[in-house]
Amino acid sequence: MNTRRNDKQDELDVIVIGAGAGGLAAAARAGAEGLRVRLFEAMSGPGGKIGHETVDGVTFDTGPSLMTMTGRVREFFDACGAKMEDEIDIIQHEPTFRYLWPDGAELEIFQELAATRASVARSFGEDAARQFDDFMSYTERIWEAARPNFIEGEAPNITSMFKLGLTKLNQVVKIDPFRTMIQGIERHVSEPHLRDVMMRYATYNGSNPFTAPATLNCIAWVEMGEGGVGIRGGMRALPDALERIGRRHGVEYVYDMPVSRILVEGGKAIGVETSDGTRHYARAVVANADAAHVTGALLPKSVEHDIPTGNDLSMSGWTGVLRWHHKERAERAAHTVLFPENYDEEFRDIFERDRPPSQPTVYLCDQSMSHGVEGWEDASPVFVMANAPCEPAHTSRAPAVFDNLREVVLERLMRHDLISAEDDLVWERTPTDLAARFPGSRGAIYGAASNSQMAAFKRPPNRVASVPGLYLASGSAHPGGGVPLCIMSGDRVAQHLTRDLAGGKHFLRRTP
Repeated sequence: MNTRRNDKQDELDVIVIGAGAGGLAAAARAGAEGLRVRLFEAMSGPGGKIGHETVDGVTFDTGPSLMTMTGRVREFFDACGAKMEDEIDIIQHEPTFRYLWPDGAELEIFQELAATRASVARSFGEDAARQFDDFMSYTERIWEAARPNFIEGEAPNITSMFKLGLTKLNQVVKIDPFRTMIQGIERHVSEPHLRDVMMRYATYNGSNPFTAPATLNCIAWVEMGEGGVGIRGGMRALPDALERIGRRHGVEYVYDMPVSRILVEGGKAIGVETSDGTRHYARAVVANADAAHVTGALLPKSVEHDIPTGNDLSMSGWTGVLRWHHKERAERAAHTVLFPENYDEEFRDIFERDRPPSQPTVYLCDQSMSHGVEGWEDASPVFVMANAPCEPAHTSRAPAVFDNLREVVLERLMRHDLISAEDDLVWERTPTDLAARFPGSRGAIYGAASNSQMAAFKRPPNRVASVPGLYLASGSAHPGGGVPLCIMSGDRVAQHLTRDLAGGKHFLRRTP
């Protein structure tokens, strides 16, 4: 195929592939540091998995529905020379979550830990509240030890852990890495409903609490200890803000332009080729894509690399949006979770039997309440989700599998009076659809799963030592999946770029 070649005099500092949270963050921060950046995105606008759709004049989110780690996101805005409060409007709501069980039990979660503790006592008694106190103290200790070593620092590996020294290794022990999540939970929590709530945090990075390390119990602290918020106008306001900041720093955004491959010469990443056949050259390339797509489709087959991808992927999910008509029913919380009778079976179905759960947990987000999204004249957009396994390798599940899951979800919601026959489903997406939209993902929402004690040491680093000039900023790279971690991934890449492009380090291939 004949290709067009940009003049070498137009060589950029950085090319970013993808406008998900990680790519947008890398571009904005690199631009703020004075680098010349161009971002290519296959879709028609920013956001990636922070998606949105419009039905009958109402635009609603189709991806993440809660922002955590607000303080860390604020720090990122500051580093880019912007104030978070000037760019996005945070919404706090009370209660944040309402958990429901088939036996009639109910628990409300609030922004302040003391209010949540009081809610636990009202719902399940003072002994359960003491268990809650004990568990939250445990998760806070994990978070404070894990944050500098596994989140904010470089991607950890076995060698780096041995080099930490005794003092820091003592900190590593505090992350409880040798137990599973469920073992860590059951050491502190025996009340069965509270156990379900804490198990659910495994789904925040798509993992299995029966095999994932207890370190992930810190997710409970991140949400309940530090709080989760909405963003006025929807989560899509966040990528829009990141793009605005980038534009102010001279970043160029090219939409509806897929990248077909990363250009590599002499073992170094030197640019990209877009789907129109044009070659674009840069001193560095940032891939905001699933690591499996980078290694399987974007890098030439002849390139030797050490990017780990793995086959143990995170869970996916069936998602939809309901047109929920206003009526005289109990007021909905911003976020509602309906548990099944036996929550353990959901994880066994997904991770052991490789099928959607027969009795799924159902999550609802009222976007009018959580994000101030304007709905239809007589109805609000309500996001609904049920967990499911990612797609099998090299094939797709039969559509009937997800037809059945949809019917189970809607029937359960009607049985518990959370919806009625007039509340119609106006949009839906299956794991098969998700896999098609995000190549290499197989529909996995969070990239690789954290289903072993070694998972934290296998996540791809942000700087690819084996391919100088190539960087990874995504949920499948360090530090992991979820909107704030993706922003941190892009931020870390930009810091690498600033140092490497100034010192020429990315041109030096490491020797054994």
